[in-house]
Amino acid sequence: MSEERLMSKKKPAYPVSSKLESYLRHYNRTIEIPIFYEDLLRFSGSIVVYDSNDEDSLWVRVYYSEFERAEIDQSLKKVYSILLSDGGDQIFQYLNVDAVDYCTFGNSKPFRIKVRNILNDNFTYFYVKKTDASRIYGLELEHMLSPYNLNFLVYKNTLIEEHIAGIPGDVFIKEMLPNCTEPDKAQLSKEFVKFNERCMIRLLGDMRSYNYVIVPTHDFDHVVYKIRPIDFDQQCFEGKLKVYRPQFFKENYQMVELVRSKLQKKSVDQYKLEERSIVAKRIKSSGNRIKRLMRACVEDDISTPENIELLKSQIYDLTLDVNFKKCSKMGEVLHLALEFVLNNYEDVSMKQIMENKINI
Repeated sequence: MSEERLMSKKKPAYPVSSKLESYLRHYNRTIEIPIFYEDLLRFSGSIVVYDSNDEDSLWVRVYYSEFERAEIDQSLKKVYSILLSDGGDQIFQYLNVDAVDYCTFGNSKPFRIKVRNILNDNFTYFYVKKTDASRIYGLELEHMLSPYNLNFLVYKNTLIEEHIAGIPGDVFIKEMLPNCTEPDKAQLSKEFVKFNERCMIRLLGDMRSYNYVIVPTHDFDHVVYKIRPIDFDQQCFEGKLKVYRPQFFKENYQMVELVRSKLQKKSVDQYKLEERSIVAKRIKSSGNRIKRLMRACVEDDISTPENIELLKSQIYDLTLDVNFKKCSKMGEVLHLALEFVLNNYEDVSMKQIMENKINI
């Protein structure tokens, strides 16, 4: 199925509600910053950025007038300090803003900022984007329900995100996957099954290969691969359940074929169960934080009535939970989906306790 039929052509940016803003303040996600997304749009010109294969990277490197460049550089150093340090200006003398890149591809149209330490040439990226409530929910859910912590800041209409390091999925599939060993391919298959399940559970959509990264970690005598999303623009917006399952995007065809060739159905079912159990444990351990987030989300407008009606009916067909039919907001659908996973995990755990005759 083509993405044009699978997904809406354009997703709007949703404003931050008062409840979500209160949540962000409570967990120190919001702080005054000296520059806004619109400020970076005042560039004088741009040049195309090519990748290592001399192909268009879909990013352009922007430049500013001499007067504006000095002010923008200083403000971006301040943002770096707030995001990654103590917010002070003592480190400014050691920092240089090497590049400001702009991406016109996709919904978010982000700016990518490259900041280099002039003492040792180490560099770090961060992103400046337009604030979007559904993206913030996606970032927070990734922070709580995945193995990774995310660092981001929100101030009015501007969102600052720390860079997520890894090999872009499309690059990995094209250039590195053919050279992987058979054990590597088996492990990648397992991780893709788990990633696919995790996206569906928390309704994170549009995980085409260029919207996630592969993270290799060397462990003794082998390499461990993990898959991480890097774009949270499509958090619980679309109405088709297939959008929330990476396996249905043509860009992931080779990963799906890898799963088919390397894993038996029993193994796939086992890894799905493992991932559901892990997510359920993270929901429980998140305590009041995820409850606060869901209280804001269930009242928020982050999708269209048509998408809500379609998704809740498709999830009902999958779960047969009549509560989904009563939802009027996308946040309610998301909340019930997480509750469904948690309740099923607790039911299985209680059954195991009773079967083993363990007293609690």
